Amino acid sequence: MSGRTSWRAALAMASAAAVSATLLALPAPSQAAPAWLERVRDATRQYHALKNAKADGYARLKDAAGIACIDMPGEGGMGVHFVNGDLVGDAEVHAKTPELLVYDPTPTGRKLVALEYVVFQEAWRAEHPTGRPQLFGQKFELVKEGNRYGLPAFYELHVWAWKANPNGMFEDWNPRVTCP
Repeated sequence: MSGRTSWRAALAMASAAAVSATLLALPAPSQAAPAWLERVRDATRQYHALKNAKADGYARLKDAAGIACIDMPGEGGMGVHFVNGDLVGDAEVHAKTPELLVYDPTPTGRKLVALEYVVFQEAWRAEHPTGRPQLFGQKFELVKEGNRYGLPAFYELHVWAWKANPNGMFEDWNPRVTCP
């Protein structure tokens, strides 16, 4: 092999290696959101404007200590909850009408980040003697009486429909949400 040929071969190999490295470094194509998530987003999209949520009956929820922005040191935050009292209290769960909307308090205003579905345990048990509510293939978590809100026991499910949660879409705490 002449010097010129080996130089071309080396250049070709280096070019191929550079192209391969570039291709390997590209992010994988993003996966499409599940159909159920797209339907839920379509149903709640108007609530990015907090005034629309308020017009539809959602009001800020504070815990028993008067705290509106909920977070847990070392775990992350939930944000500020807005509850629609007309949707709470029955044994119904409807994907397109969450009982609560959750907003991240950012320097530029509140941003819709999650939805929360809530069913009081007593109401659920009256209609469904066994089991827990489920939605999107997920069982709701039981929040016992004596909770920070001073409410009777209830089942809840968070869905981080509008902000990615590295802990998982259905986890309560999101490390990307902080309270001031």
